[in-house]
Amino acid sequence: MPPKNLFIALFLLDLLLSAMRVIIQRVLSSQVAVEGQVIGKIGRGLNLLVGISAADTEAELDWMVRKCLDLRLFPGETGDRFDRSIQEINGSLLVISQFTLYGDCRKGRRPSFDQAAPPELAEQRYNQFVAKLCQSGLTVETGKFGAMMQVSIENDGPVTLILER
Repeated sequence: MPPKNLFIALFLLDLLLSAMRVIIQRVLSSQVAVEGQVIGKIGRGLNLLVGISAADTEAELDWMVRKCLDLRLFPGETGDRFDRSIQEINGSLLVISQFTLYGDCRKGRRPSFDQAAPPELAEQRYNQFVAKLCQSGLTVETGKFGAMMQVSIENDGPVTLILER
């Protein structure tokens, strides 16, 4: 049986390797509802499903904001499928918190969410992420942190990417 210190070291290494995760989807439209009421709705743009880990810092938030705003995911006039960024098309963003991006299904039949940040920290980082996106001047809509939400997405392409930092 391995020594207890090895288990602690592996746990800490796993914690350090966890990173902010965003599922980024190019959409024609997207909306989020809570208790039957639409609380966020966009047309052409990006739907961002955001998972925050306990190890995320301001540096991860800044990197992820830049990546979401600068990635060339939209077609340009030349017909290239990936020629323009969300900023270049003046699109919109719908940002949804989703701790289930940290669901670890390797053991048992129920996912473990040990890598997800505690709710208080996750909400703080999520709000910081949204505020940084708002600084772009683009329309930014959100879901409601911690709520059961129904998200409707009309994918464009479809284009779906996983960003991790």
